[in-house]
Amino acid sequence: MEQRRKIRIFDTTLRDGEQSPGVSLTPNAKIEIAKKIDAIGVDTIEVGFPKVSEGETQAIKKITSLGIKAELCALARANKEDIVAVKECGVETVHIFIATSDLHLKNKLKISREEALSRISTSVSYAKKLGLSVEFSAEDATRTEISYLTKAYLAAKTAGADRINVPDTVGISTPDSISKLIKTIYGVVALPISVHCHNDFGLAISNTLAAIESGASCAHVTINGVGERSGNAALEEIVGILGFLEPSNRYYTSVKTEKIYEISESVSQTYGMKIQPNKAIVGKNSFSHESGIHTHGIINNPLTYEPVHPRNFGRERSFIIGKHSGKHAIKLVLLENNVIIDDIKLEKVLKEVKSLCDSGTIVDIHKLIQISLKY
Repeated sequence: MEQRRKIRIFDTTLRDGEQSPGVSLTPNAKIEIAKKIDAIGVDTIEVGFPKVSEGETQAIKKITSLGIKAELCALARANKEDIVAVKECGVETVHIFIATSDLHLKNKLKISREEALSRISTSVSYAKKLGLSVEFSAEDATRTEISYLTKAYLAAKTAGADRINVPDTVGISTPDSISKLIKTIYGVVALPISVHCHNDFGLAISNTLAAIESGASCAHVTINGVGERSGNAALEEIVGILGFLEPSNRYYTSVKTEKIYEISESVSQTYGMKIQPNKAIVGKNSFSHESGIHTHGIINNPLTYEPVHPRNFGRERSFIIGKHSGKHAIKLVLLENNVIIDDIKLEKVLKEVKSLCDSGTIVDIHKLIQISLKY
């Protein structure tokens, strides 16, 4: 077997994640989330964008004083003022970006391709002179003409960039297209490549994995997939796939997966963004079972209907009572609540539960115990 390749996890929950519509964190909230992100073992934390506000700057400065183990990175546009602001925050790495697609150059920045290349060279060179490590992003890379995109990345490399990032800014890539793009860029630029995928078409995870398979060594992610519009590639899904599915034969991360659920809950509460029940890994239903067939299987061997043990993600298994439930589930749930009934009573309880559920009644544990005590 080939030696497994380490995939760096670059968490941007505090930067891109905070750009979720309606989210605005206080400095104290950012500090608490930063500490929790560090505790799960990510490689880099993008702590914010200093030029956004004074509160943002103060929060970043405070975070840099905490002795966090992860590399701390802050965002900057390709200009000296932004880079100085990052340097003054005390982080070790600056994430410099500038748009490179003609759509952005003409309609947003209103500059030529040549001017953009000049700004890349000047800003990266300046950041290096200040002693910062540099990750350079060509914003809207996946809608940039490839010949010009490689010029942009080469300009960054020549100016001293330590690594480059390929953003799928509006989530329009497919696994095949981003795979070809990463291979082409790496073949020309030969620097470590990060990938930053948005989820506008639900492909952020697939595209991130395709990029890794094609040579990317770092994934930009957020807890719960929070972020602009439809969000970013979700940390829990990327590290879960790399840690427990077939890619784990070739890749690994430093993330402590058993701590994921705790931070998922914290981000959900702090950001005011509920997690959909059927969300992979951290959703309420991820390790819950109602179907009688499934519950019977789980009782005999959990692997029948669970891909991994819930504890791998800091979760607990639960059995939900509903019209699809069977007697095995009901007996187990009652037993967990210190209620023991014989098989004759169990059949009666099951029949009443199904009748209630058919009428639209929710049967929670209290209701179930109440029913069982009737017989």
